[in-house]
Formats: sequence, structure tokens, C-alpha cells
Amino acid sequence: MSEHGCELRFRALFYGLLRIRRKGRKTMARVLIIGCGGVATVGIVKCTQHPEVFEEICIASRTLSKCDALKERLQPTTKTKITTCKIDAGNLEEVVALMKSYKPDMLIHMGMPYHNLVLMEACLRCKVHYLDTAAYEPEDVNEPEFRKYYDNRCKEKGFYAYFDYPFQWAYRKKFEEAGIVGVLGCGFDPGVTQAYVAYAKKHEFDTIDTLDILDCNGGDHGYKFATNFNPEINLREVSSPGAYWEDHKWHRVEPMSIHRTYDFDGVGVKDMYLLHHEEIESLGLNYPEIKRIRFFMTFGQSYLDHMRCLEDVGMLSPKAINYNGVEIVPIQFLKALLPDPATLGPRTHGRTNIGCIFTGKKDGKEKKYYIYNVSDHQEAYKETGAQAISYTTGVPAMCGAMMVLTGKWNTPGVHNVEEFNPDPFIDALNKYGLPTRESYDPVLVD
Repeated sequence: MSEHGCELRFRALFYGLLRIRRKGRKTMARVLIIGCGGVATVGIVKCTQHPEVFEEICIASRTLSKCDALKERLQPTTKTKITTCKIDAGNLEEVVALMKSYKPDMLIHMGMPYHNLVLMEACLRCKVHYLDTAAYEPEDVNEPEFRKYYDNRCKEKGFYAYFDYPFQWAYRKKFEEAGIVGVLGCGFDPGVTQAYVAYAKKHEFDTIDTLDILDCNGGDHGYKFATNFNPEINLREVSSPGAYWEDHKWHRVEPMSIHRTYDFDGVGVKDMYLLHHEEIESLGLNYPEIKRIRFFMTFGQSYLDHMRCLEDVGMLSPKAINYNGVEIVPIQFLKALLPDPATLGPRTHGRTNIGCIFTGKKDGKEKKYYIYNVSDHQEAYKETGAQAISYTTGVPAMCGAMMVLTGKWNTPGVHNVEEFNPDPFIDALNKYGLPTRESYDPVLVD
């Protein structure tokens, strides 16, 4: 092992020992959880099911009443000690003050990705492990400094989403030197899909040639138009130009211009469209052997018709306008009008199917492989009070935090999920609500 490698292992051990507050109870931890929406609700419920790891949690959000209501619901059912706090997750000094007072071992961020950088900086200052579920993007995409970076990146790289990882990757060395672990994008996609890639490379392939990530939501909530997660993030994502990775470079396509149909296990035949998605960026970097990486997501025609109409009249714009002397951002105003995704649970029926289809070689022979999960909306709601879109993000966040707190993922620095050992993580997913399915003869996407 190199001198640098020995130093990293020493730091991991040293800071791990500092966090052992109770002799003989090494995995029992105090965790600060940011957020109290649908995804966070699932993550919190799942944490409280495992007090042997999550001994204490603090639920912190800008809406204290939601935190208190969730605590009141869960505290009688768990040995985990739950506290709550009102917090502005975008205020660095406020977050640092809370962390110095609460003294958590780890911060799990299941709120808005706008706050990723603030929360990472707070974790760095307080030497606390960090995990989030989505890549950073700014709330104000027209802020001059970001716009300059964004315009240059679009020209240089060729993808046009507002989210990407370099701002968070910039913390790698700092986290490494502080002896803390940062896990980026530990939901399902991103997150589990990257663990599936690491698993496939470790167990199924010598070389991977192509990867298609398929995200299917076959649920029906009964509304003419609603989004299954934060409307502002969702609508920004799907209305942006698409992109895929092929031959070590980005290829840009017009929004929703590449359409395929696929017959999903447990769901049926659905229309799906190529999008840019954040895990493509890290997978292309960490698996340069993969010749092509694409991401597809299913959408119904009604959703697309509504979205295109809203876009045509300017309601998806992130640029502020003046209305009767008041400055409003159209997409944020639209978010206020649409149903809250956290309320969709009781009325959503059907299933999700999310996974990865690979082609490649094993022992010199061509091979294809499909690894995926199917989740039921009503089963998710009965267990956690949230629909399966939230469930498939909140469960991996809990499992990822469990990996860090129990020492299974313990390399200091900032990492995407595919950089860790996938086996204990996938074992946890299988055990705690997201069982894996496999096919060795899947239909490929053309």
C-alpha cells in the first residue's frame, strides 16, 4: 500500500475513533437530517426502524410544524430519540451553529439540492460525514458567476442541465484531509443505479460496452397534471436539452426528441424519453471503458402535453419577472399551484421499475444483463406514508448512511456511489425494502 493510502486509512480510523461516544456501541450514531418532505419522510421512517445504528436523529427543516408532526407520529414506535429544529439550510452560520450544538456524527441531506454546497461546507467545518440524494444546482440559475460557468461548460462539454458535480467534487481533498466521508447522490437514480454498475462490473462483466438506465413510473395519482417529486427540480430537468455519453464525449439532443417504448416487468409497455441525468457524468469518468451511457425516463402523453403548454407560455422559466410591482419566478409560482408531491401517497396506485441494462463481455463472450427494482406505490405508502418515488429515494439514503456509520464505506473524501463496494449496500437494499431483480436475457433498447 502507498504512503498516501496508509495515511488515508489512518485518518479514517482516527476520526472514526473520535466519534465513538459510547464504549462497546460503535455503530450507534447521532444524525442530523435536513428536510421533511416526501423523500425525507421515507428516510426518517427507515432510520427509526434501525435504532441499533440511528440512536438519535434531529429532523431539521424550515417548516418546524412538519418536523414536529413527524416526530409525534414516529416517536412512540421507535427507540430512536427524535428531536426537531427549524433551520434555513441555505444559511451557513445557522447550520454550523446547529451542528456545533447537536454534535452529529453525520448529516443526511434530503432537502433541496440548492443547499448542497452550504451543507458540505458546514460538515467540513464541523468534521461531520455528509450524504445527499441529488447533484448540486443553484436556485438562481441567472446569477452572473454561475451563468458564466454554465455557458462555458455548455460550450466545452455539450450538456445543458443546470446540475452537475464539479462544485461538489471540489471538496474531495478538503474532506479527505478532514477524515470525513462525503457521499454524493445516494438516492435511486442517482445512487442505486451507480451501485448496480459497480456490482455488474464486479460480478457479471470483464468489460462493459453499453449502459442504458431506465426509470419507469407506472403510477397513477388521478390528477390531470402533477409531478412526483419537487416540481421545480422535475420540470427544470425534463424541459432541458437531453444528452448522452458516447465515445468519451457528450452528445446533445433536443428535449424529448429521442423516444422509445419498453415493456417493463411489473408495469407494462410505456413510452420513455432520453434525458440528461447526473449519474452519467460520474459514470463516464469512473468507467471510461463504457462506450455509451444513456438515461431514459417514462412519461405519459398528458404529462408531456401539459408541460409543453406551460413551457410555451413561459411558466417553466427560472427568470424572475415583475408582476404588479412584485418580482416572481414563473416556475416557482407554478410549483405553489401544483399538488405537493408529499400528498400524493394515498391516491397513487401502480408500480415503479428502475434499473440498468448492460452489454459487454465475460470470459471473452458477449453478454447482456439487466438489474432492476420494482416497487409498489401503495405498499410504500402503507409503510411510510409516501408514494414509491419518494420511497425509492429515501430508502437508499438511509442505507447509504448506514454504510458510512457502520464503517463499510469509510474512505475519507467525496465520492459518488459507484466508487464504494456495492455488495453491502445492495444487501441492505434487498433487506430493507428495495429487492433486486435480474435478467440475463433482457430486451435491449435500440
